[in-house]
Amino acid sequence: METITIVGMGLIGSSLARNIKDKKLAKTLIAADINEEVCKKVIELEIADIITDDLARAVEDADMVVIAVPVGAMENVAKDIVPYVKEGAIITDTGSVKVSVIDAIKPFIGAKAEFVPAHPIAGTEFSGPESGFTELFNGRWCVLTPLPETGIKAVEEVTKLWESCGSMVEIMDPRHHDLVLGITSHLPHLIAYTIVGTANELEDDIKSEVIKFSASGFRDFTRIAASDPIMWRDVFLNNKEAVLEILQRFNEDLTALQRAIRKGDGDYLYRRFKDTRAIRKEIIEQGQA
Repeated sequence: METITIVGMGLIGSSLARNIKDKKLAKTLIAADINEEVCKKVIELEIADIITDDLARAVEDADMVVIAVPVGAMENVAKDIVPYVKEGAIITDTGSVKVSVIDAIKPFIGAKAEFVPAHPIAGTEFSGPESGFTELFNGRWCVLTPLPETGIKAVEEVTKLWESCGSMVEIMDPRHHDLVLGITSHLPHLIAYTIVGTANELEDDIKSEVIKFSASGFRDFTRIAASDPIMWRDVFLNNKEAVLEILQRFNEDLTALQRAIRKGDGDYLYRRFKDTRAIRKEIIEQGQA
């Protein structure tokens, strides 16, 4: 790649920028963000060759444009930049929801550029360009959900980018992606926000003790619940069908557990807890712990 432009310099965008710079994956790296303070921080961090808050100017010469903004901002960004993207450029994204992102971006692109939707499944509870780091994507999956009309060369280029950043790449149908991520990512975040929210609404004296004597389980939930609220608001609003389907299944399982506890059904609880241990073992074996 001669020139790559990243629009949105949060955790994912800035981590990608660090990889591109450190591994020389492009001759010129342009970082773009409409937030002037973010641009100043990126300049300070020296993780891009050109830094600007002018999105149109940022994409004019780019061979690849990576849209790394919250899901809810994808449509407006696409509307602002596509008229200035050169013919034949590759446009990709980092959104953790795919169907709604495709619906938001595709109408603006038409036949002008190649669109390769993507989702690097990596992150932390921190946000902002100062939170990024080169190793974020090491050993993590990046799912691509190319459209039927997407050219194979464009898919290969995006695959090469993410593999160069340390990711393993998988091709998946967009709807299937949203359902799978509804289970593995979106529902756990919703549960974490709920549990921590419940603790926050306790009386002050009890809440202070909950914080003081937090066991590892609650600490893990607070880490997840500290994630970027704008990003996760947009995820739930844009993947509502999959999340609601998984949430219904979860509610049914939760009801069964409540029934077992009420009846003192230790055999059911033991079987349930024993079966779920196997999932943890498989995650560790696949290097995703």
